[in-house]
Amino acid sequence: MCTSVRWARGRLRMTEPDQATFWNERYRIDEYLYGTQPNAFLAREAHRLAPGSTILAIADGEGRNSVFLAEQGHRVVATDVSKQAIAKARRLAKERRVDVEHRLVDLAGWDWPEEEFDAVVGIFIQFAGPELRTEMFDAFHRTLKPGGLLLLEGYRDKQLEFGTGGPRNIENLYTEGLLREAFGDWHIDLLTSYDAVIEEGAGHSGMSALIDLVARKTAR
Repeated sequence: MCTSVRWARGRLRMTEPDQATFWNERYRIDEYLYGTQPNAFLAREAHRLAPGSTILAIADGEGRNSVFLAEQGHRVVATDVSKQAIAKARRLAKERRVDVEHRLVDLAGWDWPEEEFDAVVGIFIQFAGPELRTEMFDAFHRTLKPGGLLLLEGYRDKQLEFGTGGPRNIENLYTEGLLREAFGDWHIDLLTSYDAVIEEGAGHSGMSALIDLVARKTAR
């Protein structure tokens, strides 16, 4: 198959067909690769969300987190690049009897809605290298309403030692310094690094090097 690439700020980036093919293959199994229970960080910090919030769950995969948020009474828009993932997410939402709006989206080229959401949730979205990550972080600010909340969890560089999930290239991983610089003009409610055992299906299992961020949009 012919590989499609495009240039972005002097570096090669996978386009949607490449990302879609990769994730469709990963999500093709009948089982839920990352389980059906919500991410522990999200469940722990969901109390910060105002009742009935409009939430954007990006790269939501098979739906475990968007379904959880819908069960809490929020209006949820969930994106993913994989048709396989969205099909499984819709199935999970139907089983749990909640409504989630699903959008098939390549975040590398998405026209992010302007000031539409009360919160953005990004859980292990570290498919993004430095250039795309910068664009996405800027887009979070644009798409959130004034005072909107960002809940972000990822892996730190120590995760390469554990090998229990996440990307294998260090440039995709987070540090506290990286996040403080990226969100320096936001109000940071929480920024913490720690190691913990997580069990999120076969995809994330075992001791993991985690970093959590809760930040609120401020005027620029």
